[in-house]
Amino acid sequence: MAIKAKYYGANGWLVELDKKRLLIDPWLNGELTFPPGDWLIKGMLGKEIEVPNNIDFLLLTQGQPDHAHRPTLEKIKKSIPVIASEAASKVVGQLGFTKINTLKPGETFNNNNLKIQATSGASVPNIENGYIIDSASSSIYIEPHGFLDKKIQPRNIDLIITPVLDFSLPLAGKFIKGKSVLPQLLKLFKPRTVLASTTGGDIKFTGIINNLIKVDGSVEDISLFKNSNTSLINPEPYKEYII
Repeated sequence: MAIKAKYYGANGWLVELDKKRLLIDPWLNGELTFPPGDWLIKGMLGKEIEVPNNIDFLLLTQGQPDHAHRPTLEKIKKSIPVIASEAASKVVGQLGFTKINTLKPGETFNNNNLKIQATSGASVPNIENGYIIDSASSSIYIEPHGFLDKKIQPRNIDLIITPVLDFSLPLAGKFIKGKSVLPQLLKLFKPRTVLASTTGGDIKFTGIINNLIKVDGSVEDISLFKNSNTSLINPEPYKEYII
């Protein structure tokens, strides 16, 4: 059965596999800021949209504002089941969500034919999550910063959602390792499709940090896929892709 995927920009996705709809790290309305204030970094959406209908699960990889975006989460029904990292679980708990499933790396959530396993993700500053999502007929891997869990065993996965660019800051080094990790992901999972994530969408950023970020790589760099049967899609925001 096909996978459906829609990109909202930044880290936000709506994916559907075996008729289960998962809303992932949504930022759909309002501004994005990090403490101590918007002078540090501020994000603004080019277009605000409504929360999608008929969501079966809310999936959060991190507790940071660009993954657990409070203004967006406030608009989501609090009865929708949440699968989240420890940090993200604290955020949705404060907002009144009633069905929170907290996963540490290596732990698994099961619901009928849906299986979601947390993997070790980025350290920001605590270890956050990536996820391997399996249904009866399809599979997805997602980790928004390009941090690959060394404990993952080789296996076939249909769709990988990952950054494909490296982002770095002076002194701090790389905080998104898309270009660096992509060859490892292709070798480990042999995916049919890669959807580029994390750094796209109709979004404008301002602030001191934004001016210091260095970018390495290009979505158009097909040499990364030279010895692979994998296709790369640089998704247009709000367009549904059928994998």
